[in-house]
Amino acid sequence: MQDKPFSQIDDALNKAASRVLATSLSSLMQMPNRDRFIYQFEDLTVDCTRQLLDDDGLSALFHLAENCQLQTRIDEMFSGAPVNITEHRPVQHMSVRTPDYLASVAYQKLSAFAETVRRNPDITAVVNLGIGGSDLGPKMVTQALAGYHDGPVCHFVGNICPTDLHDVLVTCDPEKTLFIVTSKTFTTAETLANAMMAKHWLDQHGVDAGTAMVAVTAAGARAQAWGIDPDHIFAFADGIGGRYSLWSSVGLSVMIAIGSENFSRMLAGAYAIDRHVRHAELSQNIGVIMGLLRVWCRRYLQLPAYGLIPYDQRLAALPAWAQQLEMESNGKSVDRQGHPLQRPAGPLIWGVAGTSAQHSFFQWLHQSVDITPIDILVAIQPAAGLDGQIWGNHHKLLAINAVAQAEALALGAPNLAEPHRHFSGNRPSVLISWDQTTPYALGRLLALYEHITVISGFLWDVNSFDQWGVELGKQMANQLQSGEGLEDFSPAAKAFLDRLNTPRT
Repeated sequence: MQDKPFSQIDDALNKAASRVLATSLSSLMQMPNRDRFIYQFEDLTVDCTRQLLDDDGLSALFHLAENCQLQTRIDEMFSGAPVNITEHRPVQHMSVRTPDYLASVAYQKLSAFAETVRRNPDITAVVNLGIGGSDLGPKMVTQALAGYHDGPVCHFVGNICPTDLHDVLVTCDPEKTLFIVTSKTFTTAETLANAMMAKHWLDQHGVDAGTAMVAVTAAGARAQAWGIDPDHIFAFADGIGGRYSLWSSVGLSVMIAIGSENFSRMLAGAYAIDRHVRHAELSQNIGVIMGLLRVWCRRYLQLPAYGLIPYDQRLAALPAWAQQLEMESNGKSVDRQGHPLQRPAGPLIWGVAGTSAQHSFFQWLHQSVDITPIDILVAIQPAAGLDGQIWGNHHKLLAINAVAQAEALALGAPNLAEPHRHFSGNRPSVLISWDQTTPYALGRLLALYEHITVISGFLWDVNSFDQWGVELGKQMANQLQSGEGLEDFSPAAKAFLDRLNTPRT
């Protein structure tokens, strides 16, 4: 990056930020040709007209993309270059949603196994044991596509808290339950602890764990040494990070729930977005546009948080999935070369499904001193299975609430005579809509959010594909568990351990 051109672009963006912060969003929304801030891909519409951004600011953002050689970085990622530089790996999650992958032996083995489980009347429950990306992604997709379920009931256990596993097991028949142990390294402490408890539960009920447990991992030898049948180990590549992994064999539980055909449609939706992000002009590329907006809000408007509000109860787990995706990827304090960042990267991601959120924290969004941009996500049509005019009208009420909140946040309602009723407006949002939440549409939406994360990471010049920040706490937990080197810990920690290890009478 050349210092002088970047400094000029940076200065232009700072001036643009000062300008729009002194301008009402309502006036920005009335500017001529404001519809250029609405972007379309297939039936997916991304309406950015309610963003605190004007034409000159958008032009400066495109100059920033060019200065950061964004297109080159995108091409390098897709071509298999080792863009995960701290782990010397390519980024391969896009490769498992291509037509070539769907025709591969590995995918055919995975889908054949899933269909065998789905046809087996002796399997009534599937329990996925994982954590992080091995749990959040499959759980979110399975919930989002509940209308397509026609397989066994799928449960997800991610927490090492005993109640998480216990409360699932009490609903399952040990003779009719299949466990999927999902761990990339097959060393994840929480997942293996839960797997050992599940194995013990099976043993207690006289069930052979060798037939009731399968593994999804990039470390097949470890899984086999643990006791998993080699024919029941489903691999995925080292270059697929956990939070990007739901498209791979990590999605086995999803495939069992909705069927391999619907799972393939989800992959096709993701692949369509991949092609769009790689080949579309930057000025119409919705992954690039939203990545630039993420940087704009965080760096130039200096807004530290970003909300995701899906107006769909089945998408209630999407904010938690996106939270890991963004915050584990871009929650960094150094750039790709290891130099300290001069300004923060990556916002705090949070959210809850609407309309419930309107009766929870929208008071804060509307009238707090703080301003937090949000994405409002809503389908135009009700979910699959909700047929008939009565369900259509019910869903229409939901969608109207979504657009009403976007308008209210942006426009406000001045009332200086009654300050407690005053709404200042100027609260930015993006309204994202599509026809119906099919497997294809969901795959497209989730892949878009992956690209937003990666593209903003490229613009911040951080490595969005490692997660060293999760390691320290795990190392300390192992140290405390073993009892070695306790002198390195605080007196308070040692006092807590004493209480923990004191026998109860």
